[in-house]
Amino acid sequence: MTAKKYAVIGHPIEHSKSPLIHQAFAQQFNLSIVYEKVLAPLDGFMATVKRLQAEGFLGANVTVPFKFEAFDASQALSARAQAAGAVNTLSFQSSQLVGDNTDGCGLVNDILKHQHTALAGKKVLLLGAGGAAQGVMLPLLEQQPLQLTVANRSLDKAQAMADRFAADAERSRTVLQVHTFADLSQTYDVVINATSAGLTESKLAIPAVVFKPGMLAYDMMYGRETPFMQQARAAGAQVADGLGMLVEQAAEAFSLWHGVRPETAPVIQSFRQS
Repeated sequence: MTAKKYAVIGHPIEHSKSPLIHQAFAQQFNLSIVYEKVLAPLDGFMATVKRLQAEGFLGANVTVPFKFEAFDASQALSARAQAAGAVNTLSFQSSQLVGDNTDGCGLVNDILKHQHTALAGKKVLLLGAGGAAQGVMLPLLEQQPLQLTVANRSLDKAQAMADRFAADAERSRTVLQVHTFADLSQTYDVVINATSAGLTESKLAIPAVVFKPGMLAYDMMYGRETPFMQQARAAGAQVADGLGMLVEQAAEAFSLWHGVRPETAPVIQSFRQS
């Protein structure tokens, strides 16, 4: 039987762990798949997608910087992709591109399953108001936190994102607040860093009062101890990086494509050990 073909498209792409993750998932079900890293030219995303379709690929994950192009190219979108305004999972269905976004549910699943932290009824702080933050807003609100605060360097960007999700917050009975980093003045149960500060080893200008012993401080970055994580750890917080989110969002994409849900814990553990 011919192996089903999938890919991850990005620029750069060499660092991607997606092929290893999806092959590990496939082994759990004795599935034979091909999963390739595909470097697309910065001006050649759609040409790359069309080539993959012509070569019989059935789907693709999409990473930086093409998630917005994938959104625009999709002929059908899931509700969470519409909310995120970006697509990280494409299914090639009879020449139609179907776009989904699994980042937010990947984050939530990691927090619930692997960090053993509930979000319902909790006070949650989301740092940042860019694409990464917007991509996780709806799944976070669906968990019905008591309060969700969006904090950003500039208030107007945080306010614009909060306005976009005001109806979702009302449905989940969540109090939605916005602040600048400097104006944060209360303690939270969960703090999520969705900024890219960790890439440049930059320290976020957030007051230590947001952290308390035992709460969860989660950085979407993985593979390094960021200044955010160091600050939280010094305050006695439980600290996590984004490796579990990476594996969980991949599991959601795998489930969409193959109709089976892989076990994520052993895959996360193997990456931690390596």
